[in-house]
Amino acid sequence: MFDTSSVPFNLSRKMPADVFIPASPTSSSSDSSSRWNPSLSASLYRIDGWGAPYFTANSSGNISVRPHGSDTLPHQDIDLLKVVKNLTDPKASCGLGLQLPLIVRFPDVLLAMSCLCKGNPDAFLICNGFKDSEYVSLALLGRKLELNTVIVLEQEHELDLVIDLSKKMNVRPVIGLRAKLRTKQSNYYGSNSGEKGKFGLTSAQIVRVEAKLRESGMLDCLQLLHFHIGSMIPTTSLLSDGVSEAALIYCELVRLGAHMRIIDVGGGLGIDYDGSKSGEGDISVAYTLEEYAEAVVASIRCVCDRRSVKHPVICSESGRAIVSHHSVLIFEAVKPVAHQPKPDDIQFLLEGEEDLYAAVMRGDQERSLLYVEQLKQRCVEGFKDGVLSIEQLGSIDGLCEWVLKAIGRSDPVQTYNINLSIFTSTSSHWGMGHLFPIVPIHKLDQKPKACGILSDITCDSEGKIVKFIGGESSLRLHEIDSSGRYFLGLFLGGAYEESMGGVYNLFGGLSVVRVSQSDGPHSFVVTRAVPGQSSSDVLRAVQHEPELMLQTLKHRAEEVMHTKGGGEEKEEDDEYKNVAACLDRSFHNMPYLATEEGINE
Repeated sequence: MFDTSSVPFNLSRKMPADVFIPASPTSSSSDSSSRWNPSLSASLYRIDGWGAPYFTANSSGNISVRPHGSDTLPHQDIDLLKVVKNLTDPKASCGLGLQLPLIVRFPDVLLAMSCLCKGNPDAFLICNGFKDSEYVSLALLGRKLELNTVIVLEQEHELDLVIDLSKKMNVRPVIGLRAKLRTKQSNYYGSNSGEKGKFGLTSAQIVRVEAKLRESGMLDCLQLLHFHIGSMIPTTSLLSDGVSEAALIYCELVRLGAHMRIIDVGGGLGIDYDGSKSGEGDISVAYTLEEYAEAVVASIRCVCDRRSVKHPVICSESGRAIVSHHSVLIFEAVKPVAHQPKPDDIQFLLEGEEDLYAAVMRGDQERSLLYVEQLKQRCVEGFKDGVLSIEQLGSIDGLCEWVLKAIGRSDPVQTYNINLSIFTSTSSHWGMGHLFPIVPIHKLDQKPKACGILSDITCDSEGKIVKFIGGESSLRLHEIDSSGRYFLGLFLGGAYEESMGGVYNLFGGLSVVRVSQSDGPHSFVVTRAVPGQSSSDVLRAVQHEPELMLQTLKHRAEEVMHTKGGGEEKEEDDEYKNVAACLDRSFHNMPYLATEEGINE
């Protein structure tokens, strides 16, 4: 036992019965919650800003996918919670038995499908990027196969390779070149544009390429001008500046005798990830698709008309804008339950801390905080000196948290653990701080009363999301009861996130399903489902031998059972079979958390 006289608070007396313990404030009243509706949630999470016309909050409080955008009929809406239920319900309940997290793709949402797959002879097959002889040979072979292949020169030396191989293969190539514009952005992506961009030819290099093609009798092969201002072009004014500069280069090449006919405006068509339409920062654009197209066409037309040059064919490589909306990452969140001291505990612990109690009763925040810090310090010292047990230290922590809540100074932000690897599934958020809309896919008819940050299940302390769209440092979320499940969706990640993730911390690729609109009872049909990487798959990906590892563990289990003995042979055999089955499941399941609970709609 320890001497209670040395403990930094009094444990020897009872609190008087008439002591008043003020209740900690609640976040909102039940009345305000009862007036909440999906429209308010849509406004809170900016769904109409970043999601229109493909996502909306329906009357049931769930996210609906509108597969045909503005042309979607009411009966064609796809309830995302119903999709997740169908995918995750066990096969015995007519579900697919897939494990969360998972990626749901909606091919109907794609703005464009590959014209090449439909055999359109006018479709361009743009061949850009670094090139070697194999690359150029394949591109020239495409011309023989009557594909509309265009080899875009990114580096000046590539021209020699194209000229040499085209003569050897007896193929007349169609050549484009990528210009390094002086127009550049000032946002995150600006370092990849302008004169210091990774790809493209300077004006001096363009002149030399034109001269070499003329000398080789191949100037008529030069037909396309390509450029790239940078990803996520924020405004149409910047877009117009860059397109006008490129159009001037195009007209100059026409003047020099090239048979120019195509302008490839590259990528850069942005997505309004935060729904603000402000064009500020790195995740917002201040234009619509129609306004973007209008700015491109008007800028090219103006320059060409001024130079009396025939209007070119215009093509783009707007990958982000085409595919971002068609893919949704679904994952589950679980809020850890915080210890709340009981009123009796609070009365008992406040004994001997009259100054702290008086400050709380007066609502004196400054004094209360001072006394809390002093109490914490005394208790830590007492614990280090061995006069305070860990139970008592824990009780004091609970008391201090209660005091902070009572005076309105507690941290309202809670940590929601999410069944996900941020490194695998949201690589650009971790690597470059890119923000995506994250929204509960259900409960949108209920007021979210908590503020939370998201912490993944990897062992890396950086596996957290602490910044959200709208400049927020937390996300409004719903409280989770012990029996409920809570599903979140990360939207607009269809452009790059799926291909960037690796197996960091041994968390591999997710299950991927394809869902199309249907006229059936649920308005959707799952057309393809590919389970995610199992633990064995992940181990194999990092050059381990999971089959050997599993066999070794089973052999060890068999040895232990045999050595232990003392029971019936049948009992030992059954026990070994149970252990072996458990090992099999561990190696063949995904390395994410599994749950046996179903989903209530």
